[in-house]
Amino acid sequence: GMQTNCEEPVGDFECMMAALLLRRDKKSTAAHLKSDLNRTDNSSGVRQLQELLDSVLNPEKPPADTEALDWCKCLIAGEEGFEEFCKTVRSYDNATLCGLVWTANFVAYRCRTCGISPCMSLCAECFNNGDHTGHDFNMFRSQAGGACDCGDSNVMRETGFCRRHRLRTGENVPSVPRDLLLMSEMVLPRFIICIIQYLRDGYTEPAERDLQKVLQQLEPQITFLEELTKMGGAMRTVLTKILTNQQTFKDLSMGQEENVFAKKNYENYLSALKNSGLVSVEEKAQTGAAEPTRGSETGEDQDGQSIGQRKRVKLSSSTKDPSIMDSLKHKCFLEELLFWTIKYEFPQKMVTFLLNMLPDQDYKITFTKTFVQHYAFIMKTLMKSQESDTMSNRIVHISVQLFSNEDLARHVTEECQLLDIMVTVLLYMMESCLIKSELQDEENSRHVVVNCSEALLKNNTYWPLVSDFINILSHQSVAKKFLEDHSLLMLWMSFVSFFQGMNLNKRELSEHVEFESQTYYAAFAAELEACAQPMWGLLTHCKVKETQEYTKTVVRYCLETLQIWFDAIGFVDELAPNQVTFHLPLHRYYAMFLSKAVKCQGLDLESLLPDQEMLMRIMVHPLQIQASLSEIHSNMWVRNGLQIKGQAMTYVQSHFCNSMIDPDIFLLQVCASRLDPDYFISSVFERFKVVDLLTMASVHQNTALDGEQERPMLEGALTFLVILSSLRIHLGMADDEILRAEMVSQLCMNDRTHSSLLDLIPENPNPKSGIVPGSCSFEEMLSAVADFKAPVFELGGSMQQGMYTPKAEVWEKEFDPIMVILRTVYRRDVQSAMDRYSAFLKQSGMHTTGNPWPPYKERTPLHPCYKGLDRLLHCKTLHIVIFTLLYKIWLDHSNMSEHVLCMVLYLIELGLDNQVEEDKGDEVRPSHCHDSWFPGTNLLSNLHHVINYVRVRVPETAPEVKREREPPASTSAEASNFGQAQVFSLVAERRRKFQEIINRSSTEASQAVRPKSSSTRWVPPGTPPQLVTEILEIHESMLSLLIKLHQKLSAKQNSLSATWLEDMDANPNRHAHGDGITAIERILTKAATRSHQSKRSIQEICGKVFPPVAPKKNSPTAKKTMDKEERRQRARERQQKLLAEFASRQKSFMETAMDVESPDTEAAMDLGASEVKESEVLYDCVICGQSGPSTEDRPTGLVVLLQASSVLGHRCKSDEAKKLPTTDEERIYPADTCGAAHDVRLALMQSFFKDSSCLQSVSIGWDGGVYVQTCGHTLHIDCHKSYMESLRNDQVMQGFSVDKGEFTCPLCRQFANSVLPCRPGRSTEVVSWHMPSNKKTSVLVKEVEDLQEQLGFFPVSTTTESNLSKEMELVIKDIKNTTQRKYMDYGKNPGSPDNDFLFMYSVARTNLELELVHRGGNLCSGGASGAAKRSCLNQLFHVLAMHMRLYSIDSAYNPWTRLTQVAPSRDKPDVPMLFRDCPSLLIIFVLTMPQPLRKEHFICLVRMLYNLQYTQALAALSAKFSPEERQAWSTSGTLKKCPFNTICALLLCFLSQLSSSVWSPQSIEYSLQQFCLPYLRLSCLLQHHLYGDNLSGCPEEEEFSGLAGCLGLLDPAPQPSNPMYSASCLDWTVSAFDLMSQWCSEVTGLADTQAEKSMTLLVQDLQWASPHLLHLPDNYNTIFQYYHKKACTACKKVPKDPALCLVCGTFVCLKGLCCKQHGICECVWHSQHCGAATGIFLLINASVIIIIRGHRFCLWGSVYLDAHGEEDRDLRRGKPLFLCVERYRVLEQQWVSHTFDHINKRWGPHYNGL
Repeated sequence: GMQTNCEEPVGDFECMMAALLLRRDKKSTAAHLKSDLNRTDNSSGVRQLQELLDSVLNPEKPPADTEALDWCKCLIAGEEGFEEFCKTVRSYDNATLCGLVWTANFVAYRCRTCGISPCMSLCAECFNNGDHTGHDFNMFRSQAGGACDCGDSNVMRETGFCRRHRLRTGENVPSVPRDLLLMSEMVLPRFIICIIQYLRDGYTEPAERDLQKVLQQLEPQITFLEELTKMGGAMRTVLTKILTNQQTFKDLSMGQEENVFAKKNYENYLSALKNSGLVSVEEKAQTGAAEPTRGSETGEDQDGQSIGQRKRVKLSSSTKDPSIMDSLKHKCFLEELLFWTIKYEFPQKMVTFLLNMLPDQDYKITFTKTFVQHYAFIMKTLMKSQESDTMSNRIVHISVQLFSNEDLARHVTEECQLLDIMVTVLLYMMESCLIKSELQDEENSRHVVVNCSEALLKNNTYWPLVSDFINILSHQSVAKKFLEDHSLLMLWMSFVSFFQGMNLNKRELSEHVEFESQTYYAAFAAELEACAQPMWGLLTHCKVKETQEYTKTVVRYCLETLQIWFDAIGFVDELAPNQVTFHLPLHRYYAMFLSKAVKCQGLDLESLLPDQEMLMRIMVHPLQIQASLSEIHSNMWVRNGLQIKGQAMTYVQSHFCNSMIDPDIFLLQVCASRLDPDYFISSVFERFKVVDLLTMASVHQNTALDGEQERPMLEGALTFLVILSSLRIHLGMADDEILRAEMVSQLCMNDRTHSSLLDLIPENPNPKSGIVPGSCSFEEMLSAVADFKAPVFELGGSMQQGMYTPKAEVWEKEFDPIMVILRTVYRRDVQSAMDRYSAFLKQSGMHTTGNPWPPYKERTPLHPCYKGLDRLLHCKTLHIVIFTLLYKIWLDHSNMSEHVLCMVLYLIELGLDNQVEEDKGDEVRPSHCHDSWFPGTNLLSNLHHVINYVRVRVPETAPEVKREREPPASTSAEASNFGQAQVFSLVAERRRKFQEIINRSSTEASQAVRPKSSSTRWVPPGTPPQLVTEILEIHESMLSLLIKLHQKLSAKQNSLSATWLEDMDANPNRHAHGDGITAIERILTKAATRSHQSKRSIQEICGKVFPPVAPKKNSPTAKKTMDKEERRQRARERQQKLLAEFASRQKSFMETAMDVESPDTEAAMDLGASEVKESEVLYDCVICGQSGPSTEDRPTGLVVLLQASSVLGHRCKSDEAKKLPTTDEERIYPADTCGAAHDVRLALMQSFFKDSSCLQSVSIGWDGGVYVQTCGHTLHIDCHKSYMESLRNDQVMQGFSVDKGEFTCPLCRQFANSVLPCRPGRSTEVVSWHMPSNKKTSVLVKEVEDLQEQLGFFPVSTTTESNLSKEMELVIKDIKNTTQRKYMDYGKNPGSPDNDFLFMYSVARTNLELELVHRGGNLCSGGASGAAKRSCLNQLFHVLAMHMRLYSIDSAYNPWTRLTQVAPSRDKPDVPMLFRDCPSLLIIFVLTMPQPLRKEHFICLVRMLYNLQYTQALAALSAKFSPEERQAWSTSGTLKKCPFNTICALLLCFLSQLSSSVWSPQSIEYSLQQFCLPYLRLSCLLQHHLYGDNLSGCPEEEEFSGLAGCLGLLDPAPQPSNPMYSASCLDWTVSAFDLMSQWCSEVTGLADTQAEKSMTLLVQDLQWASPHLLHLPDNYNTIFQYYHKKACTACKKVPKDPALCLVCGTFVCLKGLCCKQHGICECVWHSQHCGAATGIFLLINASVIIIIRGHRFCLWGSVYLDAHGEEDRDLRRGKPLFLCVERYRVLEQQWVSHTFDHINKRWGPHYNGL
């Protein structure tokens, strides 16, 4: 601060200042100061400014007081005002980068084609302004926030820059005038120190959550800083200078000396700094010694738990670089700002501010160095944080911007020891949660591992640091530095060894574990992220010869660290039993670097391998994992709970397999190729615990396994050997071949979508390319091996995605069951692949009988380095095992299986295909191994070697023993034979080999502890019977056993004739596919062609005629287990068959029942059909199964679904669907819909006429009408009641609500919610109804009138309450409850009978209209047969009629009289006849007349109403004429043909609306017909339902005459030559002229004022197009870009989950509390208003559609698919999506046909929360 000794002037100045402040004239002060400062001698200006700032920027004022902020803005801007100032500064923006910073959930883009770094991202604006057509890009929702890289050529290729940044407009900006930013340079340092002082002051040490409060108060200040950064390059340069200037910091940091406040917060800051080092001050004091400190070993631990608790372990910290360890020291504002940003756990605003500055290069470098300097401190803060997730995201948000840039990363690596810091910090972090390893020697183990149940691992807290590390290793220059720095490598290896052996599983042997730990997730994630991914990163840089040295170093350190590990856990050569860990990252590092060395760098394997003893150790743990996988699948670990299965699956799962199982198997292959094969094979069988099983005896004891575990374990061991000897992933396959094999195996298991296939193919995470390795070839490979099946629809409504399925030649030549077994997570997938394979063979006719066996596949040749692997297949131990197993299978010993035989044959065939060159150069291998079994090691020669006698150890009780008790014939020859009987013990063999290898390898090594000899095997107490030695007579060779098995499998004697080999040569290919028989033939053929000796043997054996196969009987127990197994198998097959049959039956039923589209063929289903000839209609009850009539006492009902519907109301005039708006200019106008038009019409009428009369002149129900549909099944109503009771008591979760009366049809399971009673009916009445009558029209008119008079007299039955009438009333109640009140109350006084009356007849109207819509809008050829769903209109009419008869119509107002008689007009303002709706009147008449109505009367009604309809048509038409036309028509003679010219003239006279159009007679006739058509269609449909008449189905151009003929308005045979006249259908009973005049006068009599308006009532248009959903744009992006940022119209906020109504285009907040009304969220609310409780919404952020139906909702799926025919729910992949027109059509069709409830299966309640 400035010191002043002279007090006086300051006092004056302060007074002056105070005055200025009081005047608050900031602008003029600023201008005044600015001019002072611009003088050459500016000292007084500087002094004044400082004084002013001292007074204004006083940190003791609460930050909420924004006065200071306003001053700063004014001072910086000078006289021109802040907004203007911003604009001016922006005009000097010289930035060439975009650098837009965004936070989580922002939508950004990533283009892999343009990216150099995989983290590259672009904001939408730069993406859309760049050219990325045909690139591999996707849209994504940012997880952690990010920044736009456009313009940064370090991260992306320049071709991808947008226009603005490609042209580098920033470079041509003029330089900044000096005085523009002068004030900023002087004011801002003070402003920043002010913020820093607030931050210091607000920080209190045990920082509980007051931090948030401090930050909230500082919000305006930090926002101001953010605004400054957005002013562009010029301002950023100023800020960079201030933030990085060390002098400014020195001057201001301490605060003025006399200021106590500043002092206090400075001390606060120093104490905060104190513990910022990696090791805090206190810790340093404690650990003087470099001795590892261990947790106290007392009996009682702090927590009061006993010693069993795992101890925490701290490592010594002597190795690390002290500069990293010490406390931080700050030299500039930037450093301290970052420090507080970290302390306050990365507040979003601060992060954004720091990142906004990055386009400034100087800043970027300083900031990166500062960030690295604070790295350890970040880690410490992160570990303490309660909100580590949020904090992790913010850290990565920053670090990814810094470390993705290779130049910058290299720079910091060289200058700031970035690598040392990272590795040290990671080590430190993990050291906080180490425990003693319990692997192997638990007592004395010195090895420590991470504890997977610690929060650090469970919550993945380490990921920001690990991901930074992976990120920098992706840069070659950095990775090379790492690989060259040996001490760093050694540190890294010790880090990796923390994970070696973590999450140890101990097999539970007694009871089930009480608590299933889920730590395995943490363990697998940690190994993948912290060990494997950095490893893949390093491997990318070891691809060429020049990098050999790196690989050698890594391999050397791996081996050293492994040796240290073996010593630390005390491992010599015997594994501790019942333990397994899946985590061996050291082994895997070693394996992967070996593989790369041989594959890419041309190194010799030999030079990288340790001695034999070390190899034997290395092999033990990976082998243990393979055996454990088998144990887990054999249910030996069930007591450890499900999680152990989870581990076994994760280990092979696609994201993990290439970092876990693949390296393990490769390492075992390396060991197998270098170790003695006999030793290796014995180890395998011993590890799999099946040694005891491998005996020629039929009975054995197994100390390690239960009986039912033996078979799966043996299968496991053999399968493992097959995989080991045939897998070539690291042994010589090229990358393309690997990709192909992976792809084929995934496709063979199941058809796959493109994205799931991408996900399932393990990629070597290769972060540099950003492209899935070879993903250019991914597409090519895919099209080479698979066919695309386009997405299809199934009738059930389930949507199929686009799928890829293997090509036929792939099944034929490339299906590889071994690869499939290796890659399956679920065992069922292997079965699925086999089923698909056999289906293919059957279909292509390659193998039609029985089940095929897995095909054998030739392998890629081995890389020369691994040739030794083939020796496995050519060693005596394996041959003895094969021989023994063939023998056991032939004799049906227990626990053998087809799979065992399959694998044995596979091994034989692999051996035949992979011969070993007889190694002459090698030392002669000591050949005293089982000498007496086989002469040599070659499989080919051993195949025909005959074994005569075998000595076995069997229990005394074994059948062999009983047999041998007779003394053998004691000829010397026999005895000598016995002397050579073969003995075989795998265990002894392995021990001996081990001994040999050790002795050979070195003498001093043999001083190590040797294993106890196994000659005396420990015998558990309670031992089963003694073992005795027996000698078995065998006399078989492998070949003879194979031939016997061939007979056994084909179940016939001499299945191979002596000459079959000769016949075979004819067709070499027939062996590729088939079952076991084929496999044996294939092997025999191979053996014969490769060795003459074998060929001779085979012919000889086949030549002998075998006696029937009846081997010595097995012990009964063995037989019993066999039988039991077989019986079980048979039962299982039977059950499968039954289930399959049942499923297919149900499926075929469902197909007929759920076939919503096709018309029903069974007449019985259409209950309106009249063909029924018996006296009464009989119904079947689907609950009790009885058949009978519906009676008054026990009525039958139809299962129906009532639903409110507004589909009709959404119809428009035009057949074009409305477009969904995707710009601000476009809109949707709802006024032209059918529902809106009818509302306007009714309201207009009600304003003129009497309410009750209005309510009978129109129909409602266009919006919210009740639609009734049925599945056609009937039931007794009392049965239904008890059915509902049982549903109510059924606790099962149902998808429907029983309390609301919902249920599913007991027969077809279709959704329903009511029962519609069937009227008891006799068909005799039906006949009399139908009699055509010759009565004159006038007579009929009179009869109708009389019938209407009788309204009061009901049929007797309904006066007394019968069950039937009660039920009918109940249904009426259901119908009323189906829709909302507002859709029923249209009258002036709600609830009046008139209202009720209107609602009731409108229900009938709605159902008729909807049926018309479903038939395609007309009754022509298509519509007549068309989608007539099972209709219940007949029943519905009866129920409605019964209800309507409760209302009597006053005969004075009876419309019938006004329709048929000329009567004096009354003064009551009734609705004029010309304004009334004819279809409504027809329905009213039919419903209110006594039932059943005779057909002649019905026809009479139709005729009379047609007259009215025709008159209305004329009136409406003439209203459109111009006066001149009117004049012309009234005088012209053109109308002479038609008898009504006078009437026309009359009509024309009184209607005087202006209009100008030109009409011809043809056009008039056409218009009249069009006007009358809707009425005729409806009448015809009604007639069809009431009387069962067929619909005519005429062609469309004859629709009018067809319908008229059908209704008897015309003679059915019109002369086709004459044009059809609509007038010829008229039929008047009184003078037409009088009647029409009367109708016209009703209108003309209206007051003149109303004439204008009433005219609109006359010109009604009855034609509506069929309903459509909105027309959607082709590309989903169009919708997404417009709507995902759009603010909601109601709450003005941008919704978190925006949604669109696809019916009317309304934009709503899904689940948003902001728009809740009456406790109902907006989507549900909208669905009630727009669709009467049916809503169809597109969720903008997910691209999926949800359906709301009443109180339930379901996810319908998406109508937008990507280029591969797949949905992208939640836009996770972000690929471009396109409208799938078929799907959208299906959606619309389900909406129009009201079948959502039937077709979509997964419904759930929404509780009004959507």
